[in-house]
Amino acid sequence: MRVMVIVKADKNSEAGILPSKETREMFAAMGKFNEELVKAGVMLAGEGLQPSSKGKRVRFSGQQRTVIDGPFAETKELVAGFWLWQVKSMEEAVEWLKRAPFDGGTEVEIRQVFEIQDFPADVLSPEDAAREQARRDALHGGQGLAVAEPGPTAALTALGEERRRGTIARPAHDHVDR
Repeated sequence: MRVMVIVKADKNSEAGILPSKETREMFAAMGKFNEELVKAGVMLAGEGLQPSSKGKRVRFSGQQRTVIDGPFAETKELVAGFWLWQVKSMEEAVEWLKRAPFDGGTEVEIRQVFEIQDFPADVLSPEDAAREQARRDALHGGQGLAVAEPGPTAALTALGEERRRGTIARPAHDHVDR
């Protein structure tokens, strides 16, 4: 199963990265933790996010689209970063997260990602499910990131190895206009 691990924002993450000895130590500890995740074939993706002052929201109302510039007031509702993990169970995700080098009241949420087989046939027809799986496979370059098999697959393990060695290519489609 895949899970998204969502790190909630706080006043420090919203202030941006301020260079200090403490910040350097935290980044070193997080880097070591991320290496463990990759070596174990758990981490599929993970990034920190810029403060909301550099972000935008788009509000949809009928045909109207309203763009709202950051910063956004409710820090507790903001995301500071995320991981995408491949794990065998929610319990495994929780055990990994307990090892993360967080402190100071940081709140982190774990949510299971919908896989194609999670949708009943009356919601997603077999034909639409096959098209969606093909799209996911193409999006991830055949690396198996969207494959809904239980536990780490050989492709995910190989991907983890490529990421660890730094030999994995980034997709050419970093931005998609819809």
